[in-house]
Amino acid sequence: MAKHKTAPADIVPFPQKMAFGSGHLANQLFPAALGVFMVVLVMSLDMNPILAGILGAFPRLLDALTDPIMGFISDNTKSKWGRRKPYILLGSVITGVTFMIMWQLYPENGQTYNFFYFLVVSIFFYIGYTIFATPLIGLGYEMTPDYNERTRLMAVSQWMGQIAWMIAPWFWVIIYDPTLFDSAPEGARSLSVWVGALCMVLGFMPAFFNKEMIVPDKSKMADLSLKELKVNTKEFIKGIKLTFKNKPFVKLCGATFFVFNGFQTIAQFAMFIIVYYLFSGDKVAAGTWPAWFGTVSALATAFIVIPIVTKLSEKYGKKNAFLIATAISIIGYFLKWWGFNPANPWLMFIPIPFLSFGIGGLFTLMMSMTADVCDLDELKNGERREGMFGAVYWWMVKLGTAVALLTSGIVLSMVGFDESIDVQSLATLTNLRIADILIPVVTAIVAMIIVWKYDITEEKAFEIRQALITKRGKVKHQGNEKPEEQKATVHST
Repeated sequence: MAKHKTAPADIVPFPQKMAFGSGHLANQLFPAALGVFMVVLVMSLDMNPILAGILGAFPRLLDALTDPIMGFISDNTKSKWGRRKPYILLGSVITGVTFMIMWQLYPENGQTYNFFYFLVVSIFFYIGYTIFATPLIGLGYEMTPDYNERTRLMAVSQWMGQIAWMIAPWFWVIIYDPTLFDSAPEGARSLSVWVGALCMVLGFMPAFFNKEMIVPDKSKMADLSLKELKVNTKEFIKGIKLTFKNKPFVKLCGATFFVFNGFQTIAQFAMFIIVYYLFSGDKVAAGTWPAWFGTVSALATAFIVIPIVTKLSEKYGKKNAFLIATAISIIGYFLKWWGFNPANPWLMFIPIPFLSFGIGGLFTLMMSMTADVCDLDELKNGERREGMFGAVYWWMVKLGTAVALLTSGIVLSMVGFDESIDVQSLATLTNLRIADILIPVVTAIVAMIIVWKYDITEEKAFEIRQALITKRGKVKHQGNEKPEEQKATVHST
């Protein structure tokens, strides 16, 4: 069990956890919706799967490149509204509006026009997403200094984020409902407006209601002016190098890259397997089965995985909780071979509680562990760089997503999937099902090997925190705050 009791001053009030979680609901709803909407490109706009994979991959690669820049800007912003919140607000607006515009696609415009239209608008979408998400992640890392409260905060945010995955699968049902829309592209055009607006409102919550950390030593923050561009460029590069020199953090990034990459590569396969294997390509007969598969997965993550993983973390430590959760997910992936059975579609739900430990455990624990790494970095380098760590971490996530989406399109092509026909060959479906299992199993095993020697335990995190308190007592304090008071107030404002 936990060795150190959480101090009352370190507990994040529940309303603030909910506000932060609202931001994460928006942060999760965008990719969850995109995962469903992207199917329309192949299934209803007759776009080549490889071209669809490029549309998913290229903007995300650009997005990943801008993340560290946004992290540096957020870490060093000096404004009366804070380092994070102005960007969260601005990013919410840009991302919501561009999501609406991005899906105004018409079949009669042809594949080439739709490809380049979507590509250009999605670049602006992902720039807005970076402006929103990078400061949001940094905000979460600094909201509490306590080892276990960090996991509880991330558990709440991930729990709320799962709501996105509960409702997003039903977008597929809405888009393809002939009583609502004459065609799936029309459904996507209309629904995108509602999704974009909802995400904007949710994204406003952290900007309005969360509190930011008091930076211990503002003298070390960069001056974000054009005349300091050359100096800041050097500091930015230095910050990237320092971040990658942090060995525990590199382990977290590597593990996340492989687990999430494996998951994202096969994320759309379940829908294809349900439609083309269980129901022989009959989209009407498939009905709401794909939606229920996604919703039940999210429900299992929210109500089974996140509470269990949080308790495992408190009892056995974060690293061990990750290893246990990832091992359980591997069992779930193998169960999918028997779970997808045309004779009994209900069997598809059996693997879900096991599968859900993969992603549910990953982000609940990894975000909490990254917050611990930020303390270690301050102890070594004297700066608070949550934005940079969050940016680099999510750079790995987005790089993995880009690689996964491109790989997904390639795998679909390699197994012989033909988007122009409803009935796929038995060989195609068999190979697709094998890939659906083996890809995430292999990446999960690699992730477990990477994390095996991660060494920031609860005891070590507590020692780092005590060392920081001592170190901060030696710097010049702002206002009338006394050195000994910094312990309680440095993480809230």
